[in-house]
Amino acid sequence: MFQIIEYIKFLFKSTNQHGVHSPFVYDLVTKCFYDKSIYKDYQFIKSYRQNLLEDSTEITITDFGSGSRVFNSNKRAINAIAKTSGSTLKRIKLLYRITKYFEPRQSLELGTSLGMATQVLALGNPNNSIVSIEGCDQISKIAEHQLKEAHILNVDIINSSFNEILPKLANKHFDLIFFDGHHEKEATLNYFDILIKTAHNDSVFIFDDIYWSKDMKAAWKEIKAHPDVTVTVDTFFWGLVFFRNEQVKQNFKIRV
Repeated sequence: MFQIIEYIKFLFKSTNQHGVHSPFVYDLVTKCFYDKSIYKDYQFIKSYRQNLLEDSTEITITDFGSGSRVFNSNKRAINAIAKTSGSTLKRIKLLYRITKYFEPRQSLELGTSLGMATQVLALGNPNNSIVSIEGCDQISKIAEHQLKEAHILNVDIINSSFNEILPKLANKHFDLIFFDGHHEKEATLNYFDILIKTAHNDSVFIFDDIYWSKDMKAAWKEIKAHPDVTVTVDTFFWGLVFFRNEQVKQNFKIRV
């Protein structure tokens, strides 16, 4: 019910490109979000997802995040995970376009899951070097296998809890970070505080499920208010964060 109410509020407050008075965000919306091109990579993306949806193999999940709202057991079929936990095809294509648009060379993903988002981070820019962290050993092995089968080679999957590995990455620099592994306020803000040290002027952070709960909405509010954050774009399902010093501080709600 919370998400339904928040989505109705979002529809009333959000806009399209015509309500955007920032050249940077206007270009992002018109040239990336609303790009209707049929990229050949879309077929690879669709095939990757379809292969997972056809795999009924059952595995045991180790969940370090906020848990599942769908499953009552840690034993789950791969196709069920792909259907309920993975991003929709529409969102995966959007992440592909975002990657293609910004051309990141160093990316980090928190929460590999079955590798659907990982694949598009790799396809969107073949020169992108991706570190993807997954806490569940069985999930990370499946993702590794699937990505290898899809000939995705520019990905390093690390099987570890976020708390253990993130401090070791704080001295690196990332052009893009996709936060998709722990939908709780305290954890999200903790990861953000660690990883903001890795950001530069042209970095983009993407937070998944910013309206997952009241706590996640509160976390998103704090992230927007951070002094180093200049521009945010709220698409309801994702929140994009930018650190551009040349921009005045602005927050946008965009229908995608």
